[in-house]
Parts: sequence; structure tokens; C-alpha cells
Amino acid sequence: MHDDWSVVFESRAKAPCMDRALVLTSLGIPHQVMQVAELCRLVVPEEFVEKAKFEIWQFEEENKNKGLPGPAVQPVYQDAVSGVVIYIVVVCFVGWLAGIGALGYDWLAAGRVDGVLIRQGEWWRSFTALTLHSGLKHMAGNLGFGSLFGLLAGRVVGPGVAWLAIVLAGGAANILNTILLESSHRSIGASTAVFAALGLVSGFVWRGKLMAQDRWPYRIGPIVGGIALLAYTGTGSENTDIGAHLAGFITGFSAGILLIRVADKLNNQRVQITCGFAAIGILTVSWMIALTNMAT
Repeated sequence: MHDDWSVVFESRAKAPCMDRALVLTSLGIPHQVMQVAELCRLVVPEEFVEKAKFEIWQFEEENKNKGLPGPAVQPVYQDAVSGVVIYIVVVCFVGWLAGIGALGYDWLAAGRVDGVLIRQGEWWRSFTALTLHSGLKHMAGNLGFGSLFGLLAGRVVGPGVAWLAIVLAGGAANILNTILLESSHRSIGASTAVFAALGLVSGFVWRGKLMAQDRWPYRIGPIVGGIALLAYTGTGSENTDIGAHLAGFITGFSAGILLIRVADKLNNQRVQITCGFAAIGILTVSWMIALTNMAT
């Protein structure tokens, strides 16, 4: 760069520099685009500095937010650790009760997804199955991914609302999966709820436009990201219930979209606490019905 040339704009990306260079070209202002280390710089002769800066400013003002949809919501990111802790406690506690056959019941038989019985009206199985696991390895995997996705969901919609939505979406997914599969289908595990949490985050972020959406790849970014994680973490072994995982993602995604409608209420602590108790209540009532039904 000549000594009598000055920088009027710089950016780490080349595209913004080139856009402004086109403006200067159209106005006949001499300029150069230079790459210096990690920065792209637009320079002009000293006598054109003020005019170039004015034209660049005018260009930026005219194009500020032009054609760029603003965020649909302004989320207040919340502390979601409490929800994750309760999730871990509930899954481990029910796992322990089932492992020792508490109260003399076969908890696995009482609470698993059973296509025949759910079709006969035993809807509570779609919820109780979310808290059952076939062993420590199965449980550990769901605790790990569930904590991660649940933490993300709780951060954007609040812990109480997140886990109520996850429980409802997980239960709905189990019913949906049962309807679509053969009647003899049986399954257990929190993974359906885990992927409902992933879907919830994807749906809320996408519908709420929480990511930049000035280009079409960014618009579908949350969806593609969610599906990629679903494919990577939810289609593992031959025993993986892919249908339940996909159904969980779909119902969770739908829940995330619906929650946008009440986004302005998600920062209300009373709402969060009420929803948190409701989530625990659904699981508690479902297990009470399941064990009572087992005894009769």
C-alpha cells in the first residue's frame, strides 16, 4: 500500500470488502482491496478518504437489516441445571426401584411400551417407558445425551417448560411409534424423550429465528443440525429403536414451534415451577396407574 493511501474499511471476510469496493467503483473512487494477515482491507488515496467513508456509511445505512428477517423472539437464556439434575434423579430412582422389584412389582412389565396394550387403552405406558432401561449402559447413554439436550432446551425455554414439553412429546412419540409399527412392538428407554429434547431445541431456534437467516443455508441450519445429530446419535446399534427416535424428534420439533407462541411467558418463574411439577406429576400418576393396573 502506498504511503498516501488509507484504510476506509476492513473485515475478516472478503465479501464485505468486495461489496463496498463495488460501491466505490460505481462512484469512480480509486481503491484497492488488500489482504493483510487475516484481514481484508479496502484502501483509497488520502484525498478520497472522507468521500469514501461517507459513501460506505450511506451504503451500510441503506442496507441495514434490508431483507433480513429479525428474530421472532428475544429469548432470555435461563439456568437449566436444576431440570437436568431432576431428570437424572428421576431416571436413576425409577431404575433403582425397577431393579429391586420394589413393592413386589415387575416394573418392566408394568411400564414398558407394549403395542397391544397401548392400543387397548393403556396410554400411561407411553410415559412410564421413558423412565425404564435395560441396564446400566443403556441408562448411562440416555443420561448423558439427555442431560446435554435437556440443558440446551432448558436454556432457551426454561427448565420447567422444557421438561414438561419433553415428557409430553416423548409420550406422544411412543404412541405415534406404536400406531405406525406392528401391534406386538415393545420398547423401553428415555431415548425417545432425549430426541424430543433435541427436536424441541431445533424447532424453537428455527421458528424463533434465533440464528442468522440472511442466507438460505442459515435458515435451515437448525433443522439440518438437529437431523444430523439425530442421525449421528440416534441410529447406532441393531437394537436401536430408530422409529421412536425419529418420532421423538418430530414431536419435539413440533413442541418447539408451538412454544414460540408463548415465548413472552417463558421467563416467568411461576410458569417454570408449575410446568416442572406438572412434568413430575405426569410421570408419577402414570406409574401409579401402571402399578395399580398390574395389581388387579
